[in-house]
Amino acid sequence: MSISSSSSRLIEYLKRHGIWATLRRAMLAAKRAIFAGRMAVFFCDLDDRKLRQVNLPAGMKLQRVTAPAQLSPHHLQDMVNVWNPKLARQDIQERFEHGASLWLVESEGQLAGYGWTIQGKTIAPYYFPLGPGDVQLFDFFVFTKFRGRALHWLLTGYILHTLAVEGSARAYADTGEWNQAQLASFKMTPLRFLGLARSFKIFGHVFTYWDTNEPAAWKQKSTARAERAAKVLRSNE
Repeated sequence: MSISSSSSRLIEYLKRHGIWATLRRAMLAAKRAIFAGRMAVFFCDLDDRKLRQVNLPAGMKLQRVTAPAQLSPHHLQDMVNVWNPKLARQDIQERFEHGASLWLVESEGQLAGYGWTIQGKTIAPYYFPLGPGDVQLFDFFVFTKFRGRALHWLLTGYILHTLAVEGSARAYADTGEWNQAQLASFKMTPLRFLGLARSFKIFGHVFTYWDTNEPAAWKQKSTARAERAAKVLRSNE
């Protein structure tokens, strides 16, 4: 992320939430960067004979968008209002131009969450090169009022099954090691733990340090959250 983009994000957050909330968020971000700055990377071999189709609860709808013209104005507005509208619109346009797909999940006609995928490449430098049949899942988001309903799990499972049917080879996804909610969600999907990665960019080159050992404490917390999320999912069926 560029310095100008970071500054714009900070200014926008300050306008919306005030100085004290901004300071707390900045301290939390610094703490995560220092003590939990690694990314947990997951993978899934996409075999449509093994990946079952996800059954959606009543009132829920999933949609795949591959071009700006397919994205409804009110969904676009919901997405860009999450943070800096100007930068958000630029990001969305750039991702479509690079061939990324946007996956939307609606609940009772309202946009509840979304996620992105891109095949054969990545928008930003990744931990390793992707092959032509590889797909990256990235930047998933569930709106606050819809959290706690296993929507991230539903969307991820739906995407993996769809990609498998289409003939893609392998999917990759990652999240911060501090993000216990997404870690628990990944544990409920066919995604499997690959390793913990920390990347550094030096003179335009990306260097990645890997740790393939899953921390025991992290594993226990994620499992407990996964069990709670599974109960929520069963209650929605």
